[in-house]
Amino acid sequence: MELARRLTLPDAVAIGLGSMIGAGVFSVWGPAVEVAGSGLLAALAIAAIVAFCNATSSAQLAAVHPVSGGTYAYARAEIGPWWGFIAGWCFVIGKIASCAAMALTFAAYAAPEGWQVPVAIVAVAALATVNCFGVTRTALLTRILVISSLLGLAIVVAAGFNVAPSASPAPLPDLTAYGVLQGAGLLFFAFAGYARIATMGEEVVDPARTIPRAIVLALSGAVIVYALIAVVVLITLGADAASSTAPLAAVVDDAGWSALAPVVRVAAAAASLGALLALLTGIGRTTLAMARESDLPKFLATVHPRWQVPRRAEIAIALIVIVIVLFADLRNAIGFSSFGVLLYYLIANAAAFRQSGAARRYPRALQVLGVLGCLVLVNTLPILASLIGTGVVVLGVAYRMLRLRVAR
Repeated sequence: MELARRLTLPDAVAIGLGSMIGAGVFSVWGPAVEVAGSGLLAALAIAAIVAFCNATSSAQLAAVHPVSGGTYAYARAEIGPWWGFIAGWCFVIGKIASCAAMALTFAAYAAPEGWQVPVAIVAVAALATVNCFGVTRTALLTRILVISSLLGLAIVVAAGFNVAPSASPAPLPDLTAYGVLQGAGLLFFAFAGYARIATMGEEVVDPARTIPRAIVLALSGAVIVYALIAVVVLITLGADAASSTAPLAAVVDDAGWSALAPVVRVAAAAASLGALLALLTGIGRTTLAMARESDLPKFLATVHPRWQVPRRAEIAIALIVIVIVLFADLRNAIGFSSFGVLLYYLIANAAAFRQSGAARRYPRALQVLGVLGCLVLVNTLPILASLIGTGVVVLGVAYRMLRLRVAR
């Protein structure tokens, strides 16, 4: 049974924005300022360029292959089953780690000390339940969460630009090329939600027209928001952002708007929930696509006859995320997630590069730049995260080799 096409352009844009304007925009500035220093805006520009290249590749592929699965399906069709499997495997493992990170971030804002893990588990279970009762409910809830997040960010921007001219932020660390690239890698993690639209290609109305437009609109909106926030952080906090666990709340406090700090914290919690909801939705669709091809257990390929969602996949993913929440280290989860996401987009660019004729919407130079950008950024990640990521990818390849041998 196929999934129902119910998502319109505004729905798809909301899901993309909900994925990008998530917990990252409320938490990424500290680590990014620490490594990029005065080159923060340059790092943001690099991350945005790589994200744009990847987004156009995803849009071009999605217009020709309007099915669930994202680059897993695209790479299978354009390059071959093995490349598709590696892309899908990297997406699933990377984004499951992202789910755990988003759940823990939400709990850090919303729960009292000592209650973070139980609250994170409840958040995962609640949003997985929403996903199990239809994609239109997912789109509606995502819109509500995006609006809440943008309200909080609007307060931060207004407060930041109203700081007294006499205020002087702490001097920023010196700019270095490696620091800027590492900052770009961290900021890319916060950007990497636009593919969630492409993974839902089987549920979008008029996908050949809607998906490319939704991806570009969502990414453009996120770039504008991130640029405004970056400027505010620099002029308000400077180097002090590196030592703050909640830099945007610190911006509001430093501007003398402390009474509105709780609103920003609520918005951060809402953004985390929005990102978590969109992540769970996208992973479910990729898992469904992989299970249909037997690259994951066939048990997960079932679509619920009434609600027309991959309920078994949604439940299985939620259970895995809950286990990770119980045992995960947040920093390593983020590094591991970035490793998988960058490899996923590298393959997306390679698949788009092979397209020709009527399928081609963007110049091949963008795909080449996207591949090079992914390779550079993945090499700025912590060594431990890269080693663990490589090991899990090899484990997935070994699983598929064993399955194919048994099938023969």
